[in-house]
Amino acid sequence: MNKINNRLLAIFACFLWSTAFVGIKIGYTYYSSPFNFAGLRFTLAGILLLPLIYKEKLFSILKDNFKFILFISLAQTGIGYAIFYSAMKYVDGAIAAIIIGASPLITAILSHFLLENDKMSKVKFLALISGMFGIVLISLSTKPFSINGLKSILGILLLLTNSTLGGIVNIKISKNKVAINPIVLSSLQMIIGGIFLLILGRIFEGKIYFNFPLPFYFSLLWLAFLSAAAISIWFKLLKSKDIKVSELNMWKFLIPLSGAFLSWIILPNESPNVLSIIGMLIILISLVSYNKVKK
Repeated sequence: MNKINNRLLAIFACFLWSTAFVGIKIGYTYYSSPFNFAGLRFTLAGILLLPLIYKEKLFSILKDNFKFILFISLAQTGIGYAIFYSAMKYVDGAIAAIIIGASPLITAILSHFLLENDKMSKVKFLALISGMFGIVLISLSTKPFSINGLKSILGILLLLTNSTLGGIVNIKISKNKVAINPIVLSSLQMIIGGIFLLILGRIFEGKIYFNFPLPFYFSLLWLAFLSAAAISIWFKLLKSKDIKVSELNMWKFLIPLSGAFLSWIILPNESPNVLSIIGMLIILISLVSYNKVKK
């Protein structure tokens, strides 16, 4: 029963994350400053979690685990989402969803080299190879030798960099033996990372003027909520003794399916093409095959 609950939580978290691509694209139609936009989102998300942890000794936890929390804050949110939001300016929401959905491939490689109990198996290796082939097809679907195609390739490379940072963070959390409430860790790292992004925004993008239309604020509030909920669930799962990092991250293959379809349905300028659909299906088959053979 506990394993079933963990799977349902992982699926729910991945669905929440899959809606972020549409939310960011909608927000970008009104405000195109990536650092400030991301900073507002994550600072607000961290604040939303504070009522759930008001009984915790936050300053004591931060003092005792400062280096660990600072690393997670910068790698996961500060630097990671600075890269992610920059990438989203160059790629369609559907393409971004598919590429980020392939992040378990990178996590599987990192886990093989950085964790003793999570080595690469034949099944993982086959999933890795097939998933990478899917990424190649998606890259080709952007017409890489045109100006817009080159921008899309840059965006894809930035997204893969973001996924690498995310994999390192996942491993770092799983290896940390200090018992920190996952919601506390989520809140602190998003507030610290969000403030770091706002500082970057102030330096490179200037002041924030809050004269936005309502759709921007709706997208911002939704993005903040899904971050607070999804990251808290994910950190809780990472701290579970019954879950391996690479196996948990395999559920992120669900993100491209949901994220791409939502982008194609909701965003007016996006529509599927043959190569991107084939690439997405190959990535999804990698996940299904991995879980089926493991059973």
